[in-house]
Amino acid sequence: MSPHFLTADGPIDIPERVLVIVAHPDDIDFGVAGTVAQLTAAGSHVAYCLVTSGEAGEDDMTVSADELRELREGEQTAAAAKVGVDTLHFLRHPDGMVEANMKLRCDISRIIRIEKPDVVITQSPERNYDSVYGSHPDHIETAEATLRAVYPDSRNPRAFTAELLEEGFEPHMVPHVWIGSTEQNLFVDITDSFDVKLEALRAHQSQVAKRDAEFDLSKLMREWGERLAHSAAKLGIDHFDNAEAGDPNNRIAEGYRVLNTA
Repeated sequence: MSPHFLTADGPIDIPERVLVIVAHPDDIDFGVAGTVAQLTAAGSHVAYCLVTSGEAGEDDMTVSADELRELREGEQTAAAAKVGVDTLHFLRHPDGMVEANMKLRCDISRIIRIEKPDVVITQSPERNYDSVYGSHPDHIETAEATLRAVYPDSRNPRAFTAELLEEGFEPHMVPHVWIGSTEQNLFVDITDSFDVKLEALRAHQSQVAKRDAEFDLSKLMREWGERLAHSAAKLGIDHFDNAEAGDPNNRIAEGYRVLNTA
């Protein structure tokens, strides 16, 4: 793979250490697994932090929450391996009841201090009025707690002193956050990692098997990625302006809003 991490002002350097923080198993693989595959292929160390274990993500009430938690953690672990990630932190906050409270801020700050990332990738803290699924309350609360943990908590030695500093978790300053926003200014070409993204996504059989049977998951994800590539082209990023919509050789992208937190 030849990684392309592009802005309207040109390419950016590949970060050495990355921490991806999301609400549920499969959020990463729907949203950023292509980017993760590009990062690990380029030599980045990538770790995952899952706020919940997705134990509320099944309508069949004959399956217990504990069974579903174990199943979905296993699926996420298998999905992570597909894209070169073997470090996963499961915080096990209650699925469907995530709140950006001090407990979650402390828990995320601990993982940031452990992993010491150059970049944190997370979801959007803003509601998307065009997508109810993209605006799951757990996503919004996770993203807000993550941003609060990045600044000021994880870098502040006086934040959660007993829980963190006295336990040996030294402060860490995260220079950048990549947010899964609808207002992107960073685009990653995942054309070469699209197939492995699908493999990672399909590792979540409890969540995607029915959808894959009802419609072509590959086609849907490709359409999402092509739209992002065209968004990049509209911003003048020439790398993505090399094919017409619908062309099977069109580029596929994932996009982010970069927040400078240094």
